[in-house]
Parts: sequence; structure tokens; C-alpha cells
Amino acid sequence: MLARFVTASLSRRLLLLGFAAGATVILPQVAAAQDKVVNLYSSRHYDTDEALYENFTKQTGIKINRIEASEDALLQRMRAEGDKSPADVLITVDAGRLWRAQQNGLLQPIRNATLEKAIPANLREPEGHWFGFSKRARVFVVNKDKVKPGDLARYEDLADPKWKGRLLIRSSTNVYNQSLVGSMIATLGAQATEIWARHVVANLARAPKGGDTDQLKAVAAGEGDVAVSNTYYFARLINSSKADEKDVASRLAVIFPNQGDRGTHVNISGAGVARHSPNKANAIRFLEYLASPEAQNYFAKGNYEYPVVAGVPLHPVIQAWGNFKEDQISAAVFGRNNEEALKLMDRAGWK
Repeated sequence: MLARFVTASLSRRLLLLGFAAGATVILPQVAAAQDKVVNLYSSRHYDTDEALYENFTKQTGIKINRIEASEDALLQRMRAEGDKSPADVLITVDAGRLWRAQQNGLLQPIRNATLEKAIPANLREPEGHWFGFSKRARVFVVNKDKVKPGDLARYEDLADPKWKGRLLIRSSTNVYNQSLVGSMIATLGAQATEIWARHVVANLARAPKGGDTDQLKAVAAGEGDVAVSNTYYFARLINSSKADEKDVASRLAVIFPNQGDRGTHVNISGAGVARHSPNKANAIRFLEYLASPEAQNYFAKGNYEYPVVAGVPLHPVIQAWGNFKEDQISAAVFGRNNEEALKLMDRAGWK
């Protein structure tokens, strides 16, 4: 069992470190350096990850002590803790967030043959500060009665006036959109991408609100015809046990953008070794485990994510969509473009 306790003094400390009241925090009882433990700081909030962690402990005897919070709260905590931080591994979603952690000096580079062999170069930071362990594609999910595959083929097409009042996408504050725009900056240049973003704003069916699932439900309800979403959100609706969510999914279809040129934008969930890790050897062993076929199966089957390791089978829901061409741009590139992307989106009026 993981230690789950928050004393009054620790609660006050958490507030000082930036944790909001009510945050989900699983506090470790910090172990001595190189003990049989990994102190994991995680912003992944998927229940299915429990099996992933439990299996690592079963295989290795290394206990995982976990702190869960938003990525911003975790980064703030690590900065405040400085060289006294017990963190061994930071795991989070989106290359933009991993890049921020790297830029804040919170991760250390590691060279590891196992990780470098298993994980494609474009899905890891070149110096080894972080590694992608699962993928999610950012796709179009459309009302299948109103949009046919030939009607919409590229991210660039979202700027076409024919989509005016028909497009749904979440806020520019969302890091998934920032990474998409960051990848477009790398491909098209900042000026062309800003023009594109202005036209996207002009085509919105409503002001951005809610998450990806909210965009999908709005398309099914007739508020728009096209949503931009990560793949796993749509897969969850398809495989839901709730009749209303299955009904939503039945009205929708997925389109993988840019199959005739660079490929669909793919982002990652990833992790890196904390700069002041007291259990570095165990931390590296945990990252190696995340790249193993067994752990990759947990990512694929548990949360409808795409594995980063070749040959690992997909969940049947996403397997049914077929293969698609992926944009091979380095995640480090659109991670680095994150700040520029956000400023560009602000100038374009993307709320």
C-alpha cells in the first residue's frame, strides 16, 4: 500500500508550495538514498496507471511513492524544494510541459542504451532530459453525417471560410493546442501560422470552453461539425459503458490530418529523472520499465494511447481506425516553441 497521509503541518507546507486546497496528493515517506524506492511526481491522473506501478514493484521490489498534482504545482514544488527535493522521476503529459521542466533545471540528462534503442529519437529529448512513453494523435473528430473524409484533410484546412461557425476547439491555454501550434510554427513559420490561427478563430462555432470531450459532445449535439481532439478522448466515448456517451460516439468519425504530406501531429506522455534524484539508479530502472513491452501494453490497453515501442499491439478501438502517417517532427522542437505558440495565439484572439 502507498503511504497516504497529510498532517496539518504538511498541509500548510503544501499550500506554501502552491498546492490548492483539495489537490490530490499522495505523499511519500521519503526513503534513504538508493533504498528500494522511487519517489514519483506525477500529473498523470489515469486510474489505469495503478496497475502499471504495481507491476513494477512486483517485478523489482522497488516501491513507488507518489505525489499527484497538476503539472504547474509539481514544478513549483520541485523548484521550492531545490537540492533537497525527494523527487526521483517527473511524469507528465505533453512535450511542452516536459520542456518547461527542463528549462527550469528540474531534470537531469541521462544516456541509456535501453531507452535510446526502444524510443524513437523524435519522441525523446536529444540530451536525455526526458523520454516519451506513450503517444496521442491530435485529430479531427467530425459529425459523420455532415463532414466526409474528402471535405477536410489538413490542419491548414481549418482556416478555410467554409468552416465558419462549424469549428470547435478548446482554449489556447491548453497545452495540447500550444504544442500543435508549436509544430506548425516549425513547419510553416510563425507568420503563416499566425494568419492560420486568426482564421481558425474566425471559424469557431463558439468561444472555446471545456476539454476535448466537451468539444466532441458539442459536435454530436449539433453545435458544430468539426472538433479537434486527442485520440484517446474519442476512444473513451466509443468504449464507454454509459449509453449517452456511446450515443455521442455513434454520431462521430475520426479523420487523421495531413496524410498526404507531413502526417498527423503526435504528442507524448513522458518522464525524466529529477535533477536531484536521491535514488537515481532506481529512477532509471523505472524509466527502462516504462519502455518495456509489458508496460507499453498498459499504456495502450489502459488509456487508449499509442505505444512508442514498435510491435506492441493497440487497443482494438484505436486499431479499428487503421494505420496513419505521423508527423516526424521532434517533440523537443514543438516543446521549445511552446512560449512562442502561446503568444501567437493570444495575438490571434484565440481565447
